[in-house]
Amino acid sequence: MTDHDPREVFLAEANELLDRLETTLLDLGDRPGDSALIDTAFRALHTIKGSGAMFGFDRVAAFTHDFETAFDLVRRGEVPISADLVNVSLSAKDYIRTLIEDPDSTAPVIGEAILGELERLVGRASAQPKPQPESEAPHPEAASEGWRIGIAFAPEVLRNGTNPLALIDELRDLGPCTVVPRLADLPDLAALDPESLALGWDVTLRGAATREAIEDVFLFVRDDMVLTLAPLDALEPAPEPVPTPAVVAAPVPVPAPERSAATAAATPAAKPEAERRGPARGGEPRAASTMRVEAERLDELLDRVGELVIAQARLSQLAGLHTDGGLHTIAEEIERLSAQLRDTTMSIRMVPIGALFSRFRRLVHDLSGDLGKPVTFVTDGEETELDKTVIERLADPLVHLIRNAIDHGIEDPAHRAASGKDATGRISLAAEHVGAQVLVTVRDDGAGLDVARIRAKAEERGLVASGAVLTDQQVYQFLFAPGFSTAQQISALSGRGVGMDVVKKTIEALRGSIDITTEPGAGTAIVLRLPLTLAIIEGLLIRVGDGRYVLPLSAVEECVELPEGDRSERGRDFLNIRGDLVPFLRLRSLFEATDAPDPYQKVIVVSVGEARFGLVADQILGNHQTVIKSLSKLHADVTTFSGATILGDGTAALIIDPAQLMTGGHISAAPDGLRDYREVA
Repeated sequence: MTDHDPREVFLAEANELLDRLETTLLDLGDRPGDSALIDTAFRALHTIKGSGAMFGFDRVAAFTHDFETAFDLVRRGEVPISADLVNVSLSAKDYIRTLIEDPDSTAPVIGEAILGELERLVGRASAQPKPQPESEAPHPEAASEGWRIGIAFAPEVLRNGTNPLALIDELRDLGPCTVVPRLADLPDLAALDPESLALGWDVTLRGAATREAIEDVFLFVRDDMVLTLAPLDALEPAPEPVPTPAVVAAPVPVPAPERSAATAAATPAAKPEAERRGPARGGEPRAASTMRVEAERLDELLDRVGELVIAQARLSQLAGLHTDGGLHTIAEEIERLSAQLRDTTMSIRMVPIGALFSRFRRLVHDLSGDLGKPVTFVTDGEETELDKTVIERLADPLVHLIRNAIDHGIEDPAHRAASGKDATGRISLAAEHVGAQVLVTVRDDGAGLDVARIRAKAEERGLVASGAVLTDQQVYQFLFAPGFSTAQQISALSGRGVGMDVVKKTIEALRGSIDITTEPGAGTAIVLRLPLTLAIIEGLLIRVGDGRYVLPLSAVEECVELPEGDRSERGRDFLNIRGDLVPFLRLRSLFEATDAPDPYQKVIVVSVGEARFGLVADQILGNHQTVIKSLSKLHADVTTFSGATILGDGTAALIIDPAQLMTGGHISAAPDGLRDYREVA
């Protein structure tokens, strides 16, 4: 996206508006009487229509105009929100997105069918007579021949990009207008701030314009202004009407010498915000602002920061070889600045996971209707932040998990009633920080996993020998085998065994892991353990033979010395660490080191999910800021390592993936009992 391509700006903004519209429509399904949600939906439609016409998306503007016209009846309270209306509105939203992103892929007849259904629902609802209390008198606005309008904007409205004169010109389009500016609060020329608005206006509008038409002119600035409306035939002529907040039923007169109500109303709301933002140049408050930046530029910035971290490590290593105090001071300062720059850059890439969670509300809504299973969707921890790259790659796995939870996990209403459960199922999606990881949990309250059925299917497919001793967790892992499915029949949603293997591959590619817990009759929880970022991590640098390797520090629990009796290459492969039997892997054997082993080898105890095991190294060199570099395609089959990094001396070090070591069969199963195993304090 560039500053010279306004259509790209419209596409980005329209995408945000459509996401907001979808969320609002789904909320209306739960809270049909919420007028604030109705106004939010109408504003989104109004903006898409206007911007689409401005940038040449004529089909978008025309369709959205008809959609907006029908929805305006809802906004006026003439048509109630219903489940059918929400469903049709969601289909209309999807059609608008298609018209924007790929207009050639859809035919006008589809839009006509959607609008026809929308008009049928709206027309049928509006045709029903509404009871009116006998004591209710005709609204005085029905007989109005015009309006007295008070306009008072907040001082910072100009900084937000609003053009007050353009809005007044829109009022002129509604009928003959007399516009009188309010000059009482105009400061002296020396004190005038060109970025702050000190003017207000009193407008007399004559004609048959409705209150709604006038309010629509100021639809997008109502939060930054005080707008008063009074029918001409309801007020005596006044030389200078003074506005009051819109929530007041009638204008309150204020003596002329007093400060105008517009400034009085705008200042209290603006002052705390200005104080929070802090002073700008010249002591003036600085308005909070945001800007759009291409994701590629952020990726490039992170690459440069990674190179800086590597260069800083080389500088620190060189400084350690000299006794010059000034060189040490500079190296320490560069290290501090590079760490701050790294943290700032990483925080820019961090995105709240709630933006991803909101996508699945529509998925649950549609699947619930298609399968005839009423489902409540609950989210928690939306403020939890993850690297944007992790979030982008997490979308597909979560789609598969949620689809499986509804299709296989949640029972139909009849079976739930027979089990004494509520007819409405529950799917929860939660995220939380745990150390240097983020745990994303998909939980359902369905029937739970059938271990016997999964095992029988695995034996049928030859994945495990009949009679083999397996734990429940090992049986659950068959669910991630390619083509594995326990569904008795193939449906449009599932049954072909495609999906869960994709979940596992994607999560492992993100250097994450998957845990499954289930309770028969009570449901299943699938926990995705994910790293905060894929770019720069804290690592533990170790030496094995002549090579140096990095372990993700987030996986390291503790480091202990290998007991003397286990230092032989043919020694036992288990340690008793404070009562827990922990298997360990000799990295020298795995990496085929040929030099003499270190006499005091160390065991680094790591954890992968609920499993713990040790990795034996010759030496622990210390912490290391690890800039992850992907391996080439030639090393795609090397699963022991998740990447590589550059050390301070310019040499490369491979990053060990503990999860792959465990799943690759390198770790032995723990034997029963703890006797004859030396305890490590």
